[in-house]
Amino acid sequence: MLVTIDQLLSADELARARSLLQQSQWVSGQVSAGVQAAEVKNNQQLPEQAQHLPTLRQLVLDALNRSPLFFAAALPLKILPPFFNRYTGDTNHYGFHTDNAMRRVPDMSGSYVRSDISATLFLSDPQDYDGGVLTINDTFGTHGIKLQAGSLVVYPSSSIHAVTPVTRGERVCCFMFLQSMVRDPGQRRLLYDMDMALLKLRSELGETEPVVQLTGTYHNLLRRWAES
Repeated sequence: MLVTIDQLLSADELARARSLLQQSQWVSGQVSAGVQAAEVKNNQQLPEQAQHLPTLRQLVLDALNRSPLFFAAALPLKILPPFFNRYTGDTNHYGFHTDNAMRRVPDMSGSYVRSDISATLFLSDPQDYDGGVLTINDTFGTHGIKLQAGSLVVYPSSSIHAVTPVTRGERVCCFMFLQSMVRDPGQRRLLYDMDMALLKLRSELGETEPVVQLTGTYHNLLRRWAES
C-alpha cells in the first residue's frame, strides 16, 4: 500500500528544517547502506554526530504524531529515528534495492526495529531539481513519486525501489523505517480502507447505529491482528 500525505510539515516547520540542514555537514550515504544497497547507493547523508540531527528528528516525529492519516496508514509501533539525505552533483542517485528487514537503532542499546514500512518526507521543492524521482515497484505496477516539499509518502519496505539521478539542483529528504503494529501488509490495507470509509460515512451520516457497529468491527480486527 502506497499512501501520500500532503503538507505533513507546516510552512514554519519546513523553513526550520531547511535552515538547520543548510548549517549541517554531509557525509557519504554509504554509512547506512546494507551490503546490497551499498552497490547502488550514491548520495549524501547527515551523520549520527551531526549537531542539528536531534532537533531535526524531533521536528519530524512531532509532525508524524499529530497526523491521523499517518497513523491510519502505518499503525506505527516503533519508528526508527529519522535520517536525512541529499542528492546533488556527483552523488545523485540510488539504484534499485530493497530495504533491510531489520534496522539497528542508532544508539548504544543494540536493539532493532523490523522495517515493515518505509517513508520519505520531501524537503526540496520539486521545481528546484530535475530527476530525483522515487520509483517504487509493487504488485500494482511502477510508481514515480516526486512530492511537494513538506509532503510524505509511505510504502512497504519490501518494495523494490530507487531514486533516479538528480541532473539539476539538489534533492533533500528525510527517510524513515517503521515497525507496524500489524505486520501483514494485506491486513494493514484492509484496516486502512475500512478506516477511510468510516471517516466518510461519519461525515455524511453521523454516528448512526451501522457506523458504530462497523467502527467496532474495525477495532476488533485491530485487536486480533495487532502486536504491542
